Amino acid sequence: MGVVIPLEENKNKHASVKPLVDLTKPGMERVNQLILSKAGSDVQMIPEVANHLISSGGKRLRPMLTLASAALFDYQGDADVKLATSVEFMHTATLLHDDVVDESDLRRGKSTARMIWGNQASVLVGDFLLGQAFRMMVDVGSLEALDVLSTAATVIAEGEVLQLSVAKNMETTEDDYLQVIRAKTAALFAAAAEVGPIVAKADKAGRNALKSYGMNLGLAFQLVDDALDYGGKSADLGKNTGDDFREGKITLPVILSYRRGTPAERAFWREAIEGGKSDDAQLEKAMGLITKYSGLSDTIARAVHYGEMARDALAPLPESDWKAALMEVIDFCIERAN
Repeated sequence: MGVVIPLEENKNKHASVKPLVDLTKPGMERVNQLILSKAGSDVQMIPEVANHLISSGGKRLRPMLTLASAALFDYQGDADVKLATSVEFMHTATLLHDDVVDESDLRRGKSTARMIWGNQASVLVGDFLLGQAFRMMVDVGSLEALDVLSTAATVIAEGEVLQLSVAKNMETTEDDYLQVIRAKTAALFAAAAEVGPIVAKADKAGRNALKSYGMNLGLAFQLVDDALDYGGKSADLGKNTGDDFREGKITLPVILSYRRGTPAERAFWREAIEGGKSDDAQLEKAMGLITKYSGLSDTIARAVHYGEMARDALAPLPESDWKAALMEVIDFCIERAN
């Protein structure tokens, strides 16, 4: 099942994250060295669990945003590298915790840490990485950057709890869902982009522009992820197609299809999501209903909308290779749905 984005909305047919990767390569090499250093411990299991996830092939988009947003304002120094590493550790910790909460077996195509070392080790190593992240933030010596990232950590935790409270509840609204992904995903994108201009001593307008860019990019990113769970391939997702359905997660394709359905179709969703009857036959029916009610295409349309907001946030800034790379990331995130 494919997801089609209208051509007029898909402005960059072959968008790539490569320009950002190339521009941030020297900084990311330093970030990767710092990751290896700070993930080390005399307790053998800590680096084993941490490196299992850290080395599993993620694009490391969030730390690249920190490096790029600092470079956008001509930052010179090493605070951006420390903050980028902090951001990656925060992200890795949330993934370790998420996989325990969601009882996930697969992450980026590999067995999750909890499947290998158990739930307790996954949670505790996640806590270790959060501690290391905050130590690096303190090393930077910017109270503003510390405030932004510590606030993001709190918001992410709130998002996790909120997601638990709406799980398997078919009365969840689109507003409820957006509140969850704003907290769980977009908050860290926003913080990652905002701390760059903070250490670069950018003005308030510059800082707000990058914060808005990150927030809206994060929303677009998560909307596409949630669409891909019903219309992507396991190899692209790094997880099994339909995992959200099996776990009873309420995502936008489900919300739209439920609200637009007939009474009988809504009864199916309640039985599948709330009743836990989510086998392969049920998944196939769910995907059919999502297609029938344009659940995927409308979810992608929402992602395009937030992508445009991210683009508008950067629009007033001077043209540069860094700005162009950040703009292309927006298209890249949305085009994953093709």
